[in-house]
Amino acid sequence: MRLAAPAKTTPARTEQIVLFRVSGQLFAISSASVQEVRSADSMSGAATEISAPGLRKVRHVLRRGDRSLFIVNGAMHFGLHAAEGAQLFVLRQTRTALLIDGIEKMTTMSRLQALPLSFCHEERQWYRGLTALDQTVVPVVHPEGFLSPEELALLDAALLQADKLASEDPEGTSCAQ
Repeated sequence: MRLAAPAKTTPARTEQIVLFRVSGQLFAISSASVQEVRSADSMSGAATEISAPGLRKVRHVLRRGDRSLFIVNGAMHFGLHAAEGAQLFVLRQTRTALLIDGIEKMTTMSRLQALPLSFCHEERQWYRGLTALDQTVVPVVHPEGFLSPEELALLDAALLQADKLASEDPEGTSCAQ
């Protein structure tokens, strides 16, 4: 009689994540999605104001060479109570910097659960799924979910308009009458 070979178990796929807070709420993001972490104070002189109609979650843009990063207020994005935000995540392969309260810790996620069907609107774009860490369910954000293509188009148009106005009035000397 021949015994069956023991079943090979594949090791659980793990992913490094950063736990962070926005308005006191805990979220996670893949550490591979974060290009850099900066203090919000360090960006205050480099960021310029921007206003796009109907898009309150972005108030500032950060220019880096020919690239513009739009600073998304995490509290406004998630519909949480207003928070100033102390740190910025510059997100890799996006045009987004996310304003957060702070980093909780880095850890490893071994399981990502699909979103329940109760997540049925824009939040399906915001989150990759849910994970459980230390008896707490944590939403794992999708880095590309902070600005939709439509929102990016609105912001690009507002940026173009601001650049046009600045080139017409380089000294900032015009005054409303």
